[in-house]
Amino acid sequence: MKVLVINCGSSSLKYQLIDMENENVIAKGNYERIGEGNSFITHKVGSEKHVIEYPVENHKGAFEVIIEQLTHNDYGVISSLDEISAVGHRVVYGGEKIKESVLITDEVIDTIREYVEFAPLHNPAALIGIEASKQIMKSKPMVAVFDTAFHQTIPAERYIYPIPYEYYEKYKVRKYGFHGTSHRYVSKRVAELVNKPVEEVKTIVCHLGQGASLCAVQGGKSVDTSMGMTPVSGIPMCARSGDLDPSIVTYLMKKEGLTPDEVETILNKKSGALGISKVSPDFRDIENAADSGDEKAVLARNVYCYTLAQYIAKYAVAMNGVDVIAFTAGVGENQVNIRKKICEYLQWMGVKVDIERNNVQSEEKEVSTDDSKVKVWVVPTNEELLIARDTKNIIE
Repeated sequence: MKVLVINCGSSSLKYQLIDMENENVIAKGNYERIGEGNSFITHKVGSEKHVIEYPVENHKGAFEVIIEQLTHNDYGVISSLDEISAVGHRVVYGGEKIKESVLITDEVIDTIREYVEFAPLHNPAALIGIEASKQIMKSKPMVAVFDTAFHQTIPAERYIYPIPYEYYEKYKVRKYGFHGTSHRYVSKRVAELVNKPVEEVKTIVCHLGQGASLCAVQGGKSVDTSMGMTPVSGIPMCARSGDLDPSIVTYLMKKEGLTPDEVETILNKKSGALGISKVSPDFRDIENAADSGDEKAVLARNVYCYTLAQYIAKYAVAMNGVDVIAFTAGVGENQVNIRKKICEYLQWMGVKVDIERNNVQSEEKEVSTDDSKVKVWVVPTNEELLIARDTKNIIE
C-alpha cells in the first residue's frame, strides 16, 4: 500500500509518498510560493533532487505538478495514480468534536471550517489541500490527522481556564494544544530508543520550530501541553508571543487604537524572538547577532531559553518526575547552543549535557552525559510517517 501524505500551508504544499509495506519514503517534496510568479517545486527521490521553477496559480495546479513529478518518464516512482491507495492530510484543529484521526467526509470538512477562527493560519490551508486533492484524486479515500487529538487525554483541571465557566459552556473556551502529531511520534520513538514500554516512560517533548510547544507525555498519553486554545500561547516562539499578562492586550488596544485583528497580527507575526530582537524570526539569524554582541538578540535568546526551562520544570511537576527530555523540529534539532543553554537552567534536576555529543544537527542521538539523572535526546520528528500509519489503519 502506498499513501500520499499532504501538509498544506497557505502558499506551500509539502508531500511524501510512503510505501507502507516497509514504511520507506518513495519520494517527497515541497511546492513553495504557490500563487506567486516565482513558485517552484523541490522534488526528491532518494539522493536525487529536482528543483523546478513552475509558476502555478493555486494548490490544485501545484497538486497537478506534483502528480507529474511522481509519474515522470525519467525519475517517476509510480506509473499512475492507481498505485496510490489513500491520502493523509495534516489538520491542526479539531477541537472537542474530533478526538482522533478520521476518514474525511463532508461533516469533517464542515468541522474543520467551523474551527478556522481558532487556527486562522492553519485550518484554511488544510481545507485548501483537501479540496485540491479531492479535485485531482476523486476516488481515493482521504484521512485527516489532527494535531489537537493527542491532547484529548489532558485532565480537566489542566485544560480549563480560570475565567467564568459559562465561556467554556457557550464557546468551548479551553486549552486544546497543538503539534500533537509530532509529540505523539517523538514520545513513542523515545520509548523505543531507551528500550522501555511507552507506558513506563515520562517524557517532555520540546517541539521547537517556527511554532513551538512542549508536551508532558506520561504512559504514552499527553497530560499537559504549553499551547492553549490557539497556537499563540505557551512559550515565546520565533514570531509569536506565547503567554503574557492578558491586560497587556487591552492596554495596547486602548493606547494604540488597535483592532482585535491588528492585535492578533502583532501577537502572531511580530512578537516572540523577532519582537524582542528586531533581527529576524529565524533563530539562526538571532544566534549570529547574539554572538556578534547584539544586546537585544542576546535578550531574545535568554528569554526563550529561560521560559522553556521553566516549562520543563513545570511538566516534571505534572508527571511527578521525568525520564527523558526530547528536542525536535527545526530549532530543537539544529540549534546546539539553544539546547545547551536550556539544559544549563535544569542542572538542579540532575540534567547534564555532554558538549561533544550535543554538537549534532537533525540526527537521532542522546546528548546527555552517562551520569545525567534525566536523559536528553535529539529526535527528528516524523509527522508524515505517523499520518501515513493512521491513514493506513483507518482505511483498512
